Amino acid sequence: MLLSVLDLVRQFSRDPVLDQVTFDVAAGERIGLVGPNGAGKTTLMNILAERDHADSGQVALTSGATLELLEQQPEFDPDRTLIEEAREGLADVFRLQRESTDLAQEMARTSDETELGRLARRYDIVQHELQLRNGFHVDHRIDEVLHGLGFVHDQYSRPLMQLSGGQQNRVLLAKLLLRAPDVLLLDEPTNHLDIAATEWLEQYLIASGRALIVVSHDRYFLDNVCTRIFELHRGKLTDYPGNFTQYWRLREERQLVANRTHEKQQDYIAQAQEFIIKNNYGQGATRAKDREHKLAKVLEQRVERIHDIQAPPMGFQPPTRTGDWVVDAAGISQGYESLLFDQLTLRIQRGERWGLLGPNGCGKTTLIRTLLGELPPKAGIARLGTNVNAAYFDQQLQSVDPTATAIDAVRPPNIARYTDGQLRDILAKFGVVGELALQQVAAMSGGERSKVALARLAALEPNVLILDEPTNHLDLWSRDALERSLREFAGTVLFVSHDRYFVDRVATHLLVYERDHWFEFPGGYSDYVAFRKQVVAEERATAERAAAKSATAANSAKPSKRKRKYPYRKVDDIEAEIAERETVHQQCEADLANPEVHRDGERLKATMQNYEVVKRRLQELYEHWEEAVELN
Repeated sequence: MLLSVLDLVRQFSRDPVLDQVTFDVAAGERIGLVGPNGAGKTTLMNILAERDHADSGQVALTSGATLELLEQQPEFDPDRTLIEEAREGLADVFRLQRESTDLAQEMARTSDETELGRLARRYDIVQHELQLRNGFHVDHRIDEVLHGLGFVHDQYSRPLMQLSGGQQNRVLLAKLLLRAPDVLLLDEPTNHLDIAATEWLEQYLIASGRALIVVSHDRYFLDNVCTRIFELHRGKLTDYPGNFTQYWRLREERQLVANRTHEKQQDYIAQAQEFIIKNNYGQGATRAKDREHKLAKVLEQRVERIHDIQAPPMGFQPPTRTGDWVVDAAGISQGYESLLFDQLTLRIQRGERWGLLGPNGCGKTTLIRTLLGELPPKAGIARLGTNVNAAYFDQQLQSVDPTATAIDAVRPPNIARYTDGQLRDILAKFGVVGELALQQVAAMSGGERSKVALARLAALEPNVLILDEPTNHLDLWSRDALERSLREFAGTVLFVSHDRYFVDRVATHLLVYERDHWFEFPGGYSDYVAFRKQVVAEERATAERAAAKSATAANSAKPSKRKRKYPYRKVDDIEAEIAERETVHQQCEADLANPEVHRDGERLKATMQNYEVVKRRLQELYEHWEEAVELN
């Protein structure tokens, strides 16, 4: 057991955010922490990381264990480069490497036996620690993490201040992964990752064997990574085994059983109380007393309702009809210093829902703006169909005036008929209710601003929805509501999203950027994943067949007579010398792995020289043997 939490309470207002929260985390457990926005997930993570304090309760980390929280706000030395910052994640390992080198040099210089013994003991400890920390392959580890998170070698020497905000957040994640604490606390780790980097992160976390608690709205991520789910709702934490899909099913089953049991208990309590009142005196007093005892036991074991986690209903007005085709692009090209897409042809029909998939920086947002006519293409033609009324949700939420109240922010500039009451109804449909509708947008949370932006789309009454990362800041239940609303929308939808679950539930067609070009795929995300696996399998099979064919051709071809490189020698004699040299080679390797050799500088130097000589001689003998077998 690495982490124990007992009866944690944290209260900011009348209702506690955390109410008697208790759980344990064992080594290797991967826990997803879910709950509606504002439930207290970040508060709990901050308390575990000692960045906030509980009003009462205990948090106990096993002695010697380490725990770290993923930073959310990058703060870097402006002169530091990407690779220098990444190496900071392994600062302890580099310190151990330097100490190991210094100790070896000191041991080579000292002649005092007592001092040599002290140095040798410390050297053994440092070597053991380096082995535990995988400290002999640090460059490979850094490359693995940086490449996995989407960085390339050309960016290694770039100053951090020249990186985008999303890239800087990925640097923070890279440092934490390299530090590899025993317990990782990850708050929305996939926010700035594209699908490829998210898939890499999933596999890395699973392979690492580290315990983790992760807050994420990425349901595919929670499904692929997590072995347990904690739900935080109304201050209470409920523990569910399995991944997100199992949690979703078990919660519904538990809720059904608990609510039925609660109703039966309430009926029994009401009947028992009525019986006790009627029979408290006279001949029925004994039976009333017995009923009181039974009622007391029921009250002690009272089953509470499991409340629904409310999501806004959302939904869009029935759209006006467009022409048969909505977007038509013929041979369009776009880019700045280099082309983001070239000679792209695309036609979107009425009622289709297209999802754009591709890595960060491939030009998804630029493509959308070009299709909408906001950016003229460098080449080709992009046009909208007949009677198209498109509404655009931008991921930066720039369409929503931050200085306006929510009501004024959703008020359409060209539709005068809306009253304040009607606008409040639209906002309420998207979860912006009560006094929140009168609040200034700038004072709202990210999730609330996203809901205002979606409500604004509904007020515009579009027949084409263009959505750029619409699920950012939305909790799981709001995402579910938005997915249902888009599936029910009779108009046309074009969207960008890194949420694979969202893409799978909404898209009828995909436009995918892969291998430096865009291609259409007729189907959803699950269909595309199956297709991609099939393509990879076919490519592997083709490569294996080509390799086998090549080998067969090489074996069947008449070998050309080659000239001797080495003097004539019997094969048996060469094999005998190889066996002799291999024995010496193995002894050299054993000596190099012996700490005693490392303590003697002269002996270490001689052993390494001998090792290199034997290795070169063996290579010559192997080549000589091959020549002798062929030509003798």
